[in-house]
Amino acid sequence: MTSIQWFPGHMSKARRQVQENLKFVDFVIELVDARLPLSSRNPMLEKIVGDKPKMILLNKADLADREAVKQWVHHFENQGLLAIAINSKEGQTAKKITAAAQNLMADKIARNKERGIQNRALRTMIIGIPNAGKSTLMNRLAGKKIAVTGNKPGVTKGQQWLRTNKDLELLDTPGILWPKFEDHQVGLKLALTGAIKDQLLPMDDVTIFGLSYFIEHYQDAISKRFNCSDDDLSMETPELIMELTKRLGFREDYDRFYSLFVKEVRDGRLGLYCLDRIDDDTNH
Repeated sequence: MTSIQWFPGHMSKARRQVQENLKFVDFVIELVDARLPLSSRNPMLEKIVGDKPKMILLNKADLADREAVKQWVHHFENQGLLAIAINSKEGQTAKKITAAAQNLMADKIARNKERGIQNRALRTMIIGIPNAGKSTLMNRLAGKKIAVTGNKPGVTKGQQWLRTNKDLELLDTPGILWPKFEDHQVGLKLALTGAIKDQLLPMDDVTIFGLSYFIEHYQDAISKRFNCSDDDLSMETPELIMELTKRLGFREDYDRFYSLFVKEVRDGRLGLYCLDRIDDDTNH
């Protein structure tokens, strides 16, 4: 079994950047992939953010199993977290996030009003693992007119406040936390969606995991796409891969099947899916 080595230097640098900037924001946005709502979270984040209010955005919800996403939103809410499903490419996303932010920070907004501070924009930063869609989301929030709102204390070179609208300002920080996992399955899930580099895990392992998972949870998608009978689906996964490779005219070029399968999962050609189940969360 392959063990995946991350670069602790990157992790500690990202952690330091987040901690240094926490004092400048009112709340933190944790961005996760709706197809991996648990596996794309960084387990260190809870410690890093501490008592700072936090919102979880399940991005790429348009690619995810809608019922599973609803369950995850509900699950996070049961843990006392504000969670919303989004598609960062959608036009309404900025409004949706702003409304959620005002809900999250309602007490602080009310206190500000009592002190005579009206209409101060809420400040936030986005933290997520690579490939969760942070750049797309920031572009969506900031729109085409990215306005730097002036020099503010603590903003180091290369960082700026992006004014998304009159109610929200975004600290433009790297905000990338590498996923840290001891669980091999988490690695396979991240690899299947393209959240980590393809070179980090053998594609045969990723394909065997993915095909087995889809047969267990999304059997119809596999049956339709590969024209599989019940007998096909009852095979051991490696045998089924050999059979499908031949059937597709790839002879014994299994690498070609791995590439095809993984690409089709990532492109949504096998339908909407979610690779995390509520039972996987040991914190619930």
